[in-house]
Amino acid sequence: MTRAARWLAVAAIVIAAVPATGCGETVIDKAKLDATVQKSLERSLGEKVSSVDCPSGLPVDPGSTFSCEATLGNGKKVTVSLKNRDEEADVSIVGVQDAN
Repeated sequence: MTRAARWLAVAAIVIAAVPATGCGETVIDKAKLDATVQKSLERSLGEKVSSVDCPSGLPVDPGSTFSCEATLGNGKKVTVSLKNRDEEADVSIVGVQDAN
């Protein structure tokens, strides 16, 4: 599979992030989101992902978009764009691009 095809495969992955309630609003569980994005990238790209850092305190807001930063095993940094699909905090990866 070409590198471009692998990136497209990543975009189709759906992440079920568990909402966590805090301060009266429902937010996406950062630890679960980070771990799930990492596993999804590793599975799709067929290579190790050293780290993923998603923002904390993201509200469960259907239709909203946000980005996470990931470092691949070879040291390359990428930005992962995600979209919150529904009030259950189902999140889809909609794009991956070089962070530089």
